[in-house]
Amino acid sequence: MEAQTKSSTSARFAQIVRILRKYQIRKGMDPVKFRRILEDLGPTFVKIGQIMSTRQDMFSQRYCQELTKLRSHVTPMSYEEVQKMILKSYGKSISQVFSSFEKIPLGSASIAQVHEATLKSGKHVVVKVQRPYIYDWMKRDVDLLRKAVKILNLSEIINHVIDLDMVIDEFWTAAQQEMDFTNEAAFAKRFRKMYQDCVYINAPEIVDAYTTKEILVMEFIDGIEINDTETLKKEGYDVKEIADKLAYNYISQIIEYGFFHADPHSGNIRIREDQIVWIDFGMMGILEDREREIMKQAIKGLALNDVQKVVDSILMIGIVNHEIDYTAFTSSIEMFMSQYMSQSFASMDLAKMVQDIFTICHQYKISLPKGISMLARSMMTMNGTLLDLDPKTSMAKIVANHKAALAQFDPQKDLRSVLKRSMDGLSRMIDIPVQTSDVLKLLQHGQVKVNLNLMGSDAPIAKIDRMVNRIIICILIAALLVGSCLICTTNMEPKIMSIPAIGFLMLMMALILSVWLFVKMLFLHRKNKSF
Repeated sequence: MEAQTKSSTSARFAQIVRILRKYQIRKGMDPVKFRRILEDLGPTFVKIGQIMSTRQDMFSQRYCQELTKLRSHVTPMSYEEVQKMILKSYGKSISQVFSSFEKIPLGSASIAQVHEATLKSGKHVVVKVQRPYIYDWMKRDVDLLRKAVKILNLSEIINHVIDLDMVIDEFWTAAQQEMDFTNEAAFAKRFRKMYQDCVYINAPEIVDAYTTKEILVMEFIDGIEINDTETLKKEGYDVKEIADKLAYNYISQIIEYGFFHADPHSGNIRIREDQIVWIDFGMMGILEDREREIMKQAIKGLALNDVQKVVDSILMIGIVNHEIDYTAFTSSIEMFMSQYMSQSFASMDLAKMVQDIFTICHQYKISLPKGISMLARSMMTMNGTLLDLDPKTSMAKIVANHKAALAQFDPQKDLRSVLKRSMDGLSRMIDIPVQTSDVLKLLQHGQVKVNLNLMGSDAPIAKIDRMVNRIIICILIAALLVGSCLICTTNMEPKIMSIPAIGFLMLMMALILSVWLFVKMLFLHRKNKSF
């Protein structure tokens, strides 16, 4: 068995290397070639590409757009394999757990497939069954990909396009979480609890007794798919009202809870009994409190046309791995804002706006936290869902309605913030004498080193350098004149024209330097020469 596994691993590794060489990857990379490589490599790599397509802050727009074309065309598991997985997870056969079980799946993906079933209790459910050995296969592919990257020096070849090590790490982390169905169950229960008091929002009930890491059982949601507007209208629903409620709920997920559905396409939203029912919680975005607060500050900056606030917000929330030209970055944000802030907030093209801000971040190599990049992608998906449902509704309009909420004055919160800053300031003031003493001791022993690095300031520094040179020459001329005058008051020998020779030479030197400096300042600086 072990020998067979090694043989399978070697064959798969040879296949990966063969595919990479087939596309002559060492001669360069382009978006179409990259997508085709991932498709040929199989489901694991298609999944990697799908994750990459959501990270517009890391990859160029051309690559993200091309990778969105990736679709996971996976052959469904056989019914026998499904039976084996259920027996493995429950220790019971399908007939012992379910009174009925549809053999043909509702859907099939790279990690799992979904079947309609009925429990012995009579409850109508959906059963998500994980593919056998999928964890081992994906782990093998990831390990082999790491080896292939090193052998073919792919990191050096396409480093200008993507950071392969980072992509592989992020994919494997996400895949491991996705392959544990108890995570998805916890997400669904958390979402359901968040909106338990909301009459028009719902989510499937998880059947905990039959949910394991490899099997997920939840309430079956029939209803009407949200993009089936004709059926909705026939059933008496107001599609505009549905669009408004859906958009408002989605914004509340982001602003109020920082826990949002990251894949809000129409296939994951149903209308049932006057309720909007969200399904499939395998991909959820989570925003930390700090991220949410910074986002609010950024939106305030946009609303108030405050360039500095937007710049500071991006740099606070982003991950800057390289030195950036702060002046140029600020200028880019200012141009971005001048383009959009002239429009009414409700009429903005939100998808293009989000894409432009990600393009700027990519240009300056500023990567954003996973939650933020997932949010940006899901907002564009939601915008498309809303446009299909009601073309007159857009995310930008709903965000505009929430601007007031973002700028609300919370006396208690502000007071707590002021008190916290005051205590922090007092603590720092107490530490100042001790810290100053430590710095002075280090300075006394020559252990202090100051490294000053000014970003985007080559031209100003060059001007300062020229100015300092001129000041030094002026000081030298003044010193020569003063010294010459002092020597001329003596009877020092030898003399030239009745003037002490040393004083005369110093006077001539000062005169020559003065003329030279005058010529430099008056004429040569026009040619941008330094001296």
